[in-house]
Amino acid sequence: MALLEIANVEASYGAVQALRGITLKVEAGAIVALLGANGAGKTSVLKTISGIVDPRRGSVRFDGKDITGMEPDRLVGLGMSHVPEGREIFRLRTVHENLILGAYRRNDSAAIASDIERMYSYFPILRERQRQRAGLLSGGQQQMLAISRALMARPRLILLDEPSLGLAPLLVKEIFGIIRRLRDEGITILVVEQNANMALDVADYGYIMEVGRIVLEDSAEALRNNPTVREFYLGISQEGTETQAGQRWKRKKQWR
Repeated sequence: MALLEIANVEASYGAVQALRGITLKVEAGAIVALLGANGAGKTSVLKTISGIVDPRRGSVRFDGKDITGMEPDRLVGLGMSHVPEGREIFRLRTVHENLILGAYRRNDSAAIASDIERMYSYFPILRERQRQRAGLLSGGQQQMLAISRALMARPRLILLDEPSLGLAPLLVKEIFGIIRRLRDEGITILVVEQNANMALDVADYGYIMEVGRIVLEDSAEALRNNPTVREFYLGISQEGTETQAGQRWKRKKQWR
């Protein structure tokens, strides 16, 4: 059963059209990866789902309810959380205060305290840094905090925008390990990623975007074995050697 359905969505920033007839769905309990190059429109899809951008056409449905254009705070109340690109934590607040703010719609204090302990079990470094201002955390620790803050709302669906951005390989592996664990605990996840290898490794299904459109969709396993995807997104040629695209991606990660 689809928890999230988007049908024929178009969206613009002024005169610039960002989305051109996007249709996709996310099954309950699944991880779905949305892949594509910079400027393909991936972030715009998440912003349209979470009410930050109003679509010009089309519809967004969550758990069978039409939520097209609904305000973000109402969507949080329905069970949706969004971890934006760049994290956008409250930098002058402590780690603990950021987690409390993630539960701003809740009034079950005992359960909130229990959930904070659960976040610390996911990311033990946050327990060590709980009294530290969030702006003083490393990039990886800030990403852990952003995910934890979103989870404090007890979402059924979490939207993740570039969770690996700017992180060292070991931290990327840890973040995606938690993403897989969240899925196993029953949370549905739509993740936007440029690291296609890592995203398809944890995802159940995937969509590939180019210039505001969905150009390919399939199971994650089928996408990993698709020659075009392997060459242009995974950086592997049909002969199994690294392509120029793969070398560019590796250089990009090293630069970050």
